[in-house]
Amino acid sequence: MRRGTLALAVTAVALLLAVVAVVGTLLVGLDASTAVSSYLITNIAIGLSAVPGGFLIASRRPSSPIGWLLLGLGCAPLLTAAMVPLVATGNESGWPEPVMRLVVTVLNFAWGWGLFCCLPLALQLFPTGRPVTPAWRRLVWLTLVVAVIACGSTGPTPEYGTSSYFVSPWWQTGELIAGVLMPVVLLATVTSLIVRYVKADEVVRQQLLWLVVAVVLVILVNSPTWFSVPVGSQIFLLLSFPLIPAAMTVAVLRHGLFDVRLVLSRLLLYGVLSLGVIAVYSALVALLGQLLSSAGAPVFAALVVALAFNPVRLRLQLLVDRAFYGSRRDPVRAVSAVGRQLAGDDLTGVLEALRDALRLPYAAIERGAECLAASGQRPHVVHSVELRLNDEVRGRLVVGVRRGERQLSKADRAVLNLLAGPLAVALHSTALRIQLQQSRDRLLSATADERERLHRDLHDSLGPVLTGAAFTADGAALAARSNPERAEQLATQLGEQLRAAITDVRRIVYALRPPVLDELGLVAALRKQGADLGRIALSVEAPDELPRLPTSVELAAYRIASEALTNIVRHSTARRATVSLNAEPGALTITVTDDGRSERAWHSGVGLESIRARAAELGGACEVGPTAQGGRVAAVLPLGGSL
Repeated sequence: MRRGTLALAVTAVALLLAVVAVVGTLLVGLDASTAVSSYLITNIAIGLSAVPGGFLIASRRPSSPIGWLLLGLGCAPLLTAAMVPLVATGNESGWPEPVMRLVVTVLNFAWGWGLFCCLPLALQLFPTGRPVTPAWRRLVWLTLVVAVIACGSTGPTPEYGTSSYFVSPWWQTGELIAGVLMPVVLLATVTSLIVRYVKADEVVRQQLLWLVVAVVLVILVNSPTWFSVPVGSQIFLLLSFPLIPAAMTVAVLRHGLFDVRLVLSRLLLYGVLSLGVIAVYSALVALLGQLLSSAGAPVFAALVVALAFNPVRLRLQLLVDRAFYGSRRDPVRAVSAVGRQLAGDDLTGVLEALRDALRLPYAAIERGAECLAASGQRPHVVHSVELRLNDEVRGRLVVGVRRGERQLSKADRAVLNLLAGPLAVALHSTALRIQLQQSRDRLLSATADERERLHRDLHDSLGPVLTGAAFTADGAALAARSNPERAEQLATQLGEQLRAAITDVRRIVYALRPPVLDELGLVAALRKQGADLGRIALSVEAPDELPRLPTSVELAAYRIASEALTNIVRHSTARRATVSLNAEPGALTITVTDDGRSERAWHSGVGLESIRARAAELGGACEVGPTAQGGRVAAVLPLGGSL
C-alpha cells in the first residue's frame, strides 16, 4: 500500500471514529455534563484538530514522522471518544461482560498514547523528523517508556460497570512514576526545541517560529482564565489546542507562506499590551476603589491606562522589532555594529555583523560575477545595493529578503544605503591590500628568478672561465723559469681567458640593465636596435620628451620591445615594424606592430611568456596576437605600481 493511500485510510478511520462518537452520543442522549466529565468533547476536539494536519504532512511528506505522529495524536482520543456512547449503550442494553470489558479497555487505554507519546515525540522531532543530535534519542526512548507506564497503569473503573482487561495491581505506583517522569519529559522536550533553534539554520528557525506563534496564541486565548473571567476554561483550551498541529503543518509544508517574524512580533506586542492593560486596569481599580468612590475608580483607571498606552506601545514595539528585525529602525546602531567589524578588515565578519544587525538570511559582496565574501544561505529573492566610491562602482552588496517578505522594507533599504559607503571603502581597501600582496609576491618571485639567473650565469659561464684562467696563470708561473716559450703561450691563453671573462661580465651586466639605456635613453636605444634587425625597417614613434620613467618601467619597456622585435625577425615575414610609446597619466603604453601575415593564433613560447611575465611583474597587462594588419604586441605598464 502506498503511503499516500495509507494516510488517506488512517484519516478515513479517524473521521469514522468521530462520526461514531458524535452520532452515538446523540442517539444515546448523553447530557452535556456527562459529555464534559467523560472528556468526550475534549477528545473529539483534539482528534479532529490533529488529523487534518497529519494527513496533509503524511501524504505530501511521507518520509517525515511528524505527519504520522499527528495522525496518531488524532486517532487515539477519537478512539476513546467513540467508546463513550458504546459504554452507555452496553450498560443500558446489558451487553456481555467480555464485550463490555473490551470496550472499557479501549476507552481507557487509547487516549493516553496520543497525549503521552505522539504529541511529545512530534515536538521532539519537529520540524526535521530527526532528534536534535544522536544524544537526544535517549529522550525519545524515555518518552516511549513513560507512555507505556502511563497507559498501562489502569485501575478499576466501577463507574463504567466493569473494568479494563489491563487493570494492574500496581496501577497507583505506575501513575505516581508517570506523574513524576512526564513533567521531566515535557521540560526536556521544550529544551530540545530551544537547542534546535540555537543550532539550526535560517529555514529551521523559521519553522520553529511558527510553533512559537501557536504557543503564544494558546497563552493569549487562555489568558482570560488567569483573571477570573467568568467563562469556562475548557472552552478556551478547546479553541486554542488546534493551533499547535495547525502551526506544525504550516511549518513543515509552507513555512515561507508569511513573514512569521512579523506575525510573531505583532502577537507579542499586542499580546503583552493586552495583558498589561488588563493587569494594570484591574490593579488600579482595586487600589483606587479603596481611595475613591466605586463609580470614580474605573473612570480614573481607564484614563491612566489610555494616557500610558501609546508611549508603552512605542517602546515595546521598538524592543520587539529589535529582537526580530535587528537595528533596522536604528541606523546608527546598525552602522556601529558593522563598523566594529570593518576595523578588522574581514569582509566575512562584516557580512555576519550585517546579518545579525538586520536579521537577514543572507549577505554577500560581489564584484562582477565574482563573489568576494558571503554569509548565510542565498534565498530566491535578493536585494542588491551598488557600492560606489568616488562615483565609481566598486562592487555590490547583495542581501537576502526574509522568508515571507517580497521585498525589503523602507527602513531596511535606508540602513543598507547608509552602510554602502563604508562597505565601498572597505572593499577598496581590501582590493588595495590584495594588489599590494600580489605586487610583493611578484617582486619576491622576480627577485628569486633574477638571483637564480645570476647564479646560473656565474656558475656556468664566468666561473669556469675564471677557474681556467687561474690554472693557466699558475702554469705560466711554473713555466717562466724552465720553458719561456711555453710560459709565453700560457700568458697569451690567459689573456684570451680574461677577455672572455670580461665579455661574460658585460653580458651579465647588460642582462641586468643594458648600458645603452643609460647612454642614450629609451627611445634612442630602441632606434639603435633597428641596425641589428637586418631586413626589417624599424620606426619608433614617441613623444618629443617622455616623462622621467621609473628604472623598472624603462627596463621592462626596453625588454618587451626587444623581445617582440626578436620574434618578428625569427618568426614573421614582415618587412616593416613600428614601436609606439605613449605616456599616459599613471601608465606607459608600448605597442609593437608589424606588417606580417599570420593565418593562425600565435603559439605561446618562451618569448611571449617572457613579455607577459615582465608586464605582470609591474602589475601591468599585455595583449599579443595577430591582427588583420599584422602582428601586434601591446603592454600597459603602471608608472606608480613599480616597486
